[in-house]
Amino acid sequence: MKKILKPLISVIAIGALSLSINIDKNVLANNIANTCEYDSASKVNPDYSTMNCLLTETALIYDVPPEIVKAIAEGESGNWRHFDMNGEAIVTADNGIGIMQITNQAGYNQDRLKSDIVYNIQAGVETLDDMFKRKDLPSINGGERDVLEHWYFAIMAYNGTKPVNSPIVQATGERNANAYQEKVLRIIENLELIDLTELPFSREHFQYDSNSRENIKFSAMNYDFDLPLKKSKYFFETNQKVSATTNVTFRTRPTTDSLSMGTLREGEIVTITGPFEYEEVSTKKNHFVWYPVKRSDGTEGYVASSYLNYSASPPTPTPPVDTTQDYSAYAKRFADFSTTAWWRDDMIWAIDRGLIRGYNNEWNTKTKKYETQLQPNTQLTEAHFLTIFFRYAQKDEIGSVKNTSSWSRSGIYSMAKKYKMPVLANENSKASKALAEKGIRRGKLAQLMASYHYGKKVSEPTAIQFFMGNGLTTATSAVEYKPDQILTRAHISAFIQRYESFLLKQK
Repeated sequence: MKKILKPLISVIAIGALSLSINIDKNVLANNIANTCEYDSASKVNPDYSTMNCLLTETALIYDVPPEIVKAIAEGESGNWRHFDMNGEAIVTADNGIGIMQITNQAGYNQDRLKSDIVYNIQAGVETLDDMFKRKDLPSINGGERDVLEHWYFAIMAYNGTKPVNSPIVQATGERNANAYQEKVLRIIENLELIDLTELPFSREHFQYDSNSRENIKFSAMNYDFDLPLKKSKYFFETNQKVSATTNVTFRTRPTTDSLSMGTLREGEIVTITGPFEYEEVSTKKNHFVWYPVKRSDGTEGYVASSYLNYSASPPTPTPPVDTTQDYSAYAKRFADFSTTAWWRDDMIWAIDRGLIRGYNNEWNTKTKKYETQLQPNTQLTEAHFLTIFFRYAQKDEIGSVKNTSSWSRSGIYSMAKKYKMPVLANENSKASKALAEKGIRRGKLAQLMASYHYGKKVSEPTAIQFFMGNGLTTATSAVEYKPDQILTRAHISAFIQRYESFLLKQK
């Protein structure tokens, strides 16, 4: 099914006006149905590809990110269903009608909400659009419509600004994972394959009585988050250059059932060659769409929208090692240095900066000699991470840091406390001190570095998003980042070097 958005928009006088003009709902619904090749009078649930089209086209007409509309439809109807087995619209006990669960909405024909899927979707999208425009709801940053996280409170209001949907549980201060908007955002992550940033709200911003049905009172009406947020993937234009967010399969047709044409490398620049297309296999339930793209060698194929990024700039390369560098000098200095290992250049960078110093007089049972070793594959402990990181970030301070007690790690941990880094070890007990010598998890490392960067404790999920959004990791999802994997000494050089590249780009 081909994407033909531009002809459709021209019929209804250009969606860029955000529907400030009055559009005939009948004309609009008919045009969308025709675009998606759906018979509105059929009273049957369309196949997944057609339903994807109906939801997407309607969202785009109203300048609403399709990711959000499709996720709400998923959460409201379950599996994008409007009709039951008898061809009757599904109506819930609270009188929610059809795929978008329209309840008590004035100005809509109730019978048509039941009989016409497109009309029902249109009512849901208009309602969501109205929620976004409300002035009594908090806004996020500049409130750009194409940023998914900016719709957080509009999604909440679609279900209701009741205590049950508070972002934070007032009694505990914990994240309310059961809030309506949180569930919708998780659907986007799971089915649209886009990792969203968890917005760090505070308990004091949401006042409510948990025993009342009164609406939440918002004490903050705008949030300015310096975090990597995600834009909708439905606004790429023909001839626009975009980049791959990860290593992804390049397909011959718009479906995973088609042949592979190889792999697009993470950061590889490709050119959009036409409008997006819907899943070719109608029984496959994908929330995403497919873009036709062309590689630099002229090869053309398809990539799922989830794996394309608006940033067409290639990742900042690792600073090159001086071409006159004598690798053998490092091999002579460190007995376990490898001139062919993946970590070679990263470790040289750290050695030359004075971050990595190696271990002297280590006994090698194979050579029967005492050697100076890097031990790149040894687990990186929390204490060693702090030492190496502060050699980079607080070189002058760490040079004069003194222990505050008999515990040999007390000085470095006092620095960590000063810079709001939520370390695991402390000197309260022998067991807690021992945590300083345990291998550090990738997720914990991200949390420590992100907390240092922001000057306050951030959650581990937020920290991983910070890493992914700013090029500190090549992973494109929290799962792919492998937060529970223990780091080695070889890894820390790469992470600090990428952090420095990120800082340099901010200047």
